[in-house]
Amino acid sequence: MILYGISTCDTCKKALKALKEAGHDPQFRDVRATPLSAAEITAIVQEFGDRAINKASPTYRSFNPFLRESEPEVQIAEQPTVMKRPVIEHEGRWTIAWDAAAQQVWLG
Repeated sequence: MILYGISTCDTCKKALKALKEAGHDPQFRDVRATPLSAAEITAIVQEFGDRAINKASPTYRSFNPFLRESEPEVQIAEQPTVMKRPVIEHEGRWTIAWDAAAQQVWLG
C-alpha cells in the first residue's frame, strides 16, 4: 500500500495514522521530497482524470494561465503539491482524498 501525499498535509497524516491503526502497513511517499515519475503521474491521472488536481489549492490558483489550462500530467509534473491528497494505491485499487468513501475502502 502506497499513500502519496506531502509530509505537512494534515489529511495525509490522519489517513496514515488510521491506516496503521487498522492494521495496514502503508508506505508514505512524499511527492515533494521524491517527485513522482512520469509513469506514476500517468497512472494517477488515468485513474482520476482532472479530479487528481486540487483546483481549490493556493498552488493551483498561483498557476499562470498557460499552466492552468495544461493537462493534469503537466500540472503535477511542474508542481506535485497541486495533486489532491492523499492518493492511496494498493494492489491496483485506488482512492483519492480521505473522505467517507476512501475510509470505507481501506478501513471497512
